Amino acid sequence: MTTKIGLISDPHATLAPLKAALDIFQQQQVEMIICAGDIAGYGEDQLIQSIELLQLYNCKMIVGNHDHINDDEKTESQSKKIEAFFSSLPKKLELSIEGKRLYIVHAHPPDSQHGGIKLLDPQGQVIAARKKHWQQQLENFDYDILIVGHTHQVFAEQIGKTLVINPGSTQFNHTCMILSLPDMQVETFSLCGKNPVMCWNWGIFFQEQHQTLKTWSPAETIS
Repeated sequence: MTTKIGLISDPHATLAPLKAALDIFQQQQVEMIICAGDIAGYGEDQLIQSIELLQLYNCKMIVGNHDHINDDEKTESQSKKIEAFFSSLPKKLELSIEGKRLYIVHAHPPDSQHGGIKLLDPQGQVIAARKKHWQQQLENFDYDILIVGHTHQVFAEQIGKTLVINPGSTQFNHTCMILSLPDMQVETFSLCGKNPVMCWNWGIFFQEQHQTLKTWSPAETIS
């Protein structure tokens, strides 16, 4: 028997790519959906709608570093609903599926929400030294699969005896994944017709924006 698990992370309060991922999971008939945190945060401020959608699909979720109330414009009833929701989420999940042991955490074990497992260079290639570092860090980690988010990097890498998976941010990487068990096969899907960004970070984003401003001239107009 094969069990298919939909994997998402870091939707950051932006509904369209989240909905696109959930639609893919429904089409592919996954048995379970896991979200590796950062449901809130910088995005299009569709947090309540995102929460309701994740709940509608019975997603298994953990809390991320952005998952707290930081918007003074929320009404009191909205704030209470959000606070109750995030207070109910664990920092980590441990599951056993098809004879495989899974560990889900936002950044890295045991329950960190900061730092995170960064393996890729800006072009999306695995950095050998980073992989070696995490092989040492996970030497005594007794799980078949580790699912993380936080870093906005997309990878599924065998590190020692553990398959380490980051499905990327639905918002910024435009990606989700499906994990098949027990064969431990991983498939990456792009969202909203956009090309996957294997490694996304604020530094590169601001560099690109700065370069755009430098090359813009007052003669240009926006239609």
